[in-house]
Amino acid sequence: MLILASTSPRRKEILNFFSLKFKVIPSNFDETEVKFVKDAKSYVLEIAEKKALALDERFFNDIIISADTIVYAHNKIYTKPNNAEDAKRILEELSNSWHEILTAVCIKHKNRIYKDVEKTKVLFHDLDEIKIKKYHNAIYFSDKAGGYAIQKAGSIIIKKMIGCYYNAMGMPINTLNKLLMKAGIDLWDYLKPF
Repeated sequence: MLILASTSPRRKEILNFFSLKFKVIPSNFDETEVKFVKDAKSYVLEIAEKKALALDERFFNDIIISADTIVYAHNKIYTKPNNAEDAKRILEELSNSWHEILTAVCIKHKNRIYKDVEKTKVLFHDLDEIKIKKYHNAIYFSDKAGGYAIQKAGSIIIKKMIGCYYNAMGMPINTLNKLLMKAGIDLWDYLKPF
């Protein structure tokens, strides 16, 4: 069985692009247990792995997919905002500048763990207080790293992007496939028409 260890509707949506059968079983790992110490890549990899390991005892024989996404800029990480004021602060700090979106994907199968990180660079437009308020009134932000959405109208704040769009949504398809292939699953075999 394939397990998606995530509550993210976007990760479920992306996995549903393929005809794979999977169950969504959220990991109960507390992400605040991992402290950020200057290395964004190591940080996000550790969280993704610990999310998968939190389900290991119940689903040892299954293939567990977990992921974690962060925004990195100005030598610090931006995760999901704590509240509306925090979300406003984040967009103010990211306004008119580049940041990186890092998504770590982890595949756990029996005693094997496969993991990797995808990086996407994003440049925001200059965002004043009025635009940020309009944005947060229209876009649900509280469950998203950096407090913004790249999909649909949420992309209005983005001036330029370099890298994988689906990484910015929280599940880079090519990285996911590369890791799943190590566990014997090739997404090319599960393409479905749309």
